[in-house]
Amino acid sequence: MLSPPPPTVLVPSERAVVLLSCALSALGSGLLVATHALWPDLRSRARRLLLFLSLADLLSAASYFYGVLQDFAGPSWDCVLQGALSTFANTSSFFWTVAIALYLYLSIVRAGRGPCTDRLLWVFHVVSWGVPLAITAAAVALKKIGYDASDVSVGWCWIDLEAEDRVLWMLLTGKLWEMLAYITLPLLYLLVRKHINRAHEALSEYRPILSEAHRLPCHSSMADKKLVLIPLIFICLRVWSTVRFVLTLCGSPAVQTPVLVVLHGIGNTFQGGANCIMFVLCTRAVRTRLFALCCCCCSGQSPTEAPAGPSEAPAPSKQGLEQEASQGTPEDTPLL
Repeated sequence: MLSPPPPTVLVPSERAVVLLSCALSALGSGLLVATHALWPDLRSRARRLLLFLSLADLLSAASYFYGVLQDFAGPSWDCVLQGALSTFANTSSFFWTVAIALYLYLSIVRAGRGPCTDRLLWVFHVVSWGVPLAITAAAVALKKIGYDASDVSVGWCWIDLEAEDRVLWMLLTGKLWEMLAYITLPLLYLLVRKHINRAHEALSEYRPILSEAHRLPCHSSMADKKLVLIPLIFICLRVWSTVRFVLTLCGSPAVQTPVLVVLHGIGNTFQGGANCIMFVLCTRAVRTRLFALCCCCCSGQSPTEAPAGPSEAPAPSKQGLEQEASQGTPEDTPLL
């Protein structure tokens, strides 16, 4: 086994960028949680899954913020604590991200309903919280979490690079699930999009003359774009940590390249911010209510007076399209 390379030194500008990314991610995750609390009628099953993903991302951003702020120079008790929290939260985030993709697939393509869907939600909880907790507890008990010289992190602690079986634990505590997500997410979203395209074709074949109210091309186009962007954004954010992981295993000095270090730091910490952009700012129903709430607060009105008309039901055009074409979408429209 190759000996670990010398520590990666973080300059103040790199730390500042990653700390800002952590703060924005925490803000975005908090905004997702706030929208879930403010508007009960938007609490579909899919958005409940998004709530748990946001909680994992919020904990991940907070733990990474502390690690980058400290920029550990050696092993310590708070290094182990921070490494354990970030390991648990980051791994849980992978599982919840895949759980949302799987739920979208089952809801739109397989039309999962009723008690079966409820049992599936419990399975998501057991797997997405239980597996990361068990792995993290085992890593802490076996003293595998510790100082990693910022060669597979950006200031924070993760797997101790002095451990003989460090590669195995790096895989178990994140990299294995990350690489599986690279494959699973695009595959599931590709299957969902193929199903939606078939629904469009069926609707065009059997109902060739549609009113403008039924067409609503902009909403359909936005949903299709989000199906592409969700796995694409995940991969674009996470791939840099995988690149540095491979470079570390190869003992390459390129692991300390400043641009690569910054991209790694942003990619690992900005997941909550990216989810906020996708599922709040780019989701019309939530965005409209959020802007109305801000306007009410600025004008001095009570936030509860913010309008929530019938046009703001979650994704009505996509829901109507799927029901007419395939009769396969559940009553609580997913995140599109």
